[in-house]
Amino acid sequence: MTQTRWLNEQEQRMWREFQRMARNLDRASERDLMDRAGLSSADFLILVPLSEAPEHRLRARELGRILDWDRSRLSHQIRRMEQRGLLIRGNCPTDARGTVIGLTEHGWTTIQQAAPGHVQAVRVNFFDVLTDADIVALDDICRRVNKRIASLDLDLDHNTCAKAEATL
Repeated sequence: MTQTRWLNEQEQRMWREFQRMARNLDRASERDLMDRAGLSSADFLILVPLSEAPEHRLRARELGRILDWDRSRLSHQIRRMEQRGLLIRGNCPTDARGTVIGLTEHGWTTIQQAAPGHVQAVRVNFFDVLTDADIVALDDICRRVNKRIASLDLDLDHNTCAKAEATL
């Protein structure tokens, strides 16, 4: 068994501040979207890829892949948004088993009205406190961390921590 590589004082401080920042950004984004547009973060996360898709429609499977959500979470969120008139669910014309999710006119109008305020909030809460060098460094860090996580076999039957340490 390998010895635990404890975080040093600076690493602990940075990790905790990173986690606190992520929670604060999530809360600020959620509050801003709700106040400005009556949308939850989950609503907005679904509306964005649909607004960018051809004809504002995506297969449910593709939408779930883009969001990295499981089928149950996606289905429940879509149902809630359908009830509010933001989305419509239909059959896939090329696959009888598939479902297509599309923006309604109300959904399209809602995302168009919400997006400018959301971008402004992201800029004020995040980008305005960073330098250009910070943005480049953070982009690189995010890519490396995401690449590392994607490269690990996340199957719970395997010891992923040991694999990660072996690749260091």
